[in-house]
Amino acid sequence: MSSSTLDRPAPPPPATGATTSRPRRARRWWAVLAAVAAMVAAVPIATTPASAESNGGVRVMPLGDSITDGFNVPGGYRIELWQRFTTGGYRVDFVGSQFNGPASLGDHDHQGHSGWTIAQIDANVVNWLRATNPRTVLLHIGTNDMYGDTSGAPGRLAALVDKITNNAPNADVFVATIVPKSGADNQVRAYNAAIPGIVQTRAAAGKRVHLVDMYRALTLSDLADGVHPNATGYRKMAAAWYDALRTVPGSIGGDTPPTTTPPTTTPPTTPPASDGCRVAYTVNAWNSGLTASISVTNTSSTPVNGWALAFTLPGGQSITSGWNASFAPSSGAVTARNVSYNATIAPNTSVDVGFQATHTGNAGRPSAFTLNGTACTTV
Repeated sequence: MSSSTLDRPAPPPPATGATTSRPRRARRWWAVLAAVAAMVAAVPIATTPASAESNGGVRVMPLGDSITDGFNVPGGYRIELWQRFTTGGYRVDFVGSQFNGPASLGDHDHQGHSGWTIAQIDANVVNWLRATNPRTVLLHIGTNDMYGDTSGAPGRLAALVDKITNNAPNADVFVATIVPKSGADNQVRAYNAAIPGIVQTRAAAGKRVHLVDMYRALTLSDLADGVHPNATGYRKMAAAWYDALRTVPGSIGGDTPPTTTPPTTTPPTTPPASDGCRVAYTVNAWNSGLTASISVTNTSSTPVNGWALAFTLPGGQSITSGWNASFAPSSGAVTARNVSYNATIAPNTSVDVGFQATHTGNAGRPSAFTLNGTACTTV
């Protein structure tokens, strides 16, 4: 508000015997009004708390655009993620200059900005990092870049990740592929295909960067408007973040994960028929690291409710993080178990999981796979 917006009252008539002239008194009157208006204009409209919430836990920055902010569902994935932290016994302090979400969300702070692109996040991220000093960063960004120069988006993301790791070298940075987007699947897939390489290169250089495959965690049916997740979609995002965070000791507290395990469905006691599964395994390797993408197909006529995929990693390979499944142990004879949102594999459908690993020279693939104890064919 400024003085020009105030109604102009008529100056009061001079008092009898007044020694001050009317013009001078009018000038003083308007000076007072102008001062008051300036004070009103200087008072900001409160949209966030005066100080950030904190429970003294590990500082985690949810970073991104409207999907981090929680468009359609205020609080977005942070609601379910906070509940998982609480149930799992983790003390986490969400940090950021933004604030929203329901009362059930114990910490409303975040760094999600509706409509923002990678470049806009990049232009501001250093100040945010310095202000909050996060231990862990959850980065989901690029959806708004799918409207413009999509070919340059991977390069912009790589520069952003470098800026984060250079300014917060002790932080674990979890870089997510972006969720599906109606009408732009080719652009989204092309962008997402570049992200593993961006993560791998930084991880090979000793950076604390990890991949989260968020694209495969959701489908178009999990979107409210073709762009933003609905409540179910946000819960799936939370599950993917949580499972990834638990694979990196210290990222959400402590040197090792708590003894509680992520929600799984116990595999049935009767395994599927011997010809009931097929596994496709793809490796993308670099100097000392690799990512493996695994597609498990149920080729039987009955659903698989709760699954455990067993395989043996070649010598020298060690899993550092994974997505869409829990992997244990990190080397040798490994078992990948379903997480809460992909426990059932219907007939003639697949579930896609994967992991990031280090290696000492052998980036080969396992020689055999079993699903719930029964051998699968491989392609």
